[in-house]
Amino acid sequence: MAEQHQGVEIPRVKLGTQGFEVSKLGFGCMGLSGNYNDPVPDEVGISIIRHAFARGITFFDTSDIYGPQTNEILVGKALKQLPREKVQLATKFGVVKMDPAAGIVINGTPEYVRASNKASLKRLDVDYIDLYYQHRVDTKTPIEDTMGELKKLVEEGKIKYIGLSEASPETIRRAHVVHPVTALQMEWSLWSRDIENEIIPLCRELGIGIVPYSPLGRGFFGGRIVAESVPANSYLISRRKLGEEQEIVFANREVGSKAWMYSFTTCTCLGSSSRG
Repeated sequence: MAEQHQGVEIPRVKLGTQGFEVSKLGFGCMGLSGNYNDPVPDEVGISIIRHAFARGITFFDTSDIYGPQTNEILVGKALKQLPREKVQLATKFGVVKMDPAAGIVINGTPEYVRASNKASLKRLDVDYIDLYYQHRVDTKTPIEDTMGELKKLVEEGKIKYIGLSEASPETIRRAHVVHPVTALQMEWSLWSRDIENEIIPLCRELGIGIVPYSPLGRGFFGGRIVAESVPANSYLISRRKLGEEQEIVFANREVGSKAWMYSFTTCTCLGSSSRG
């Protein structure tokens, strides 16, 4: 049975200038399949997604590399219990493999774009994807080639809107010439503000929506409980001294809460692996 909203009003906003409307808060589903934490059972993940929808969140974000692939399958199962026409679904392609030793393997060739889209549609068990991001830019493939194939997918009805993630200003401009870019997903929080120099002004100029990821610093601004619950083998532990550095945040919680995110953010994607 499809979940219904429970009287919670989350504002709706236009993402970009092509008419794509989403909830002001989006739900990043990556954490349901692990990465920074232990994965949750499918029934728990589905329950969390339904809970978010019931609270007014209609914009859900996943990727074929999360799991890998299992996150899309989980989101697809959850979508079967929600009214599809009221959900805005975003997924991503381009990251072939993430290897701690060798780094990230990226592919943006037209053939890979089409094959990835076909596979994601099957895993999600949907007829179309609302927003399809290039997860990381393939520097060996001209962005014009990648965007050209994405444009074909739009024309074929397999995707509705095109997004980029972690792209440079030059790449964004070149991509936008081929087909309008609806959204740009970049890391943006109180401690990651590089995009304010060039990216934000460029997106304003071109009419591209901004979807910050990790707005709470991958749990950094989530409180002591979040820090203490991170598994010892988590990527977060090696990347940041989570517990030690959080003391700075606790001491300035009031300032942080007021300056959490600028008003010209279009939509913010939050993630969770619990209903709390």
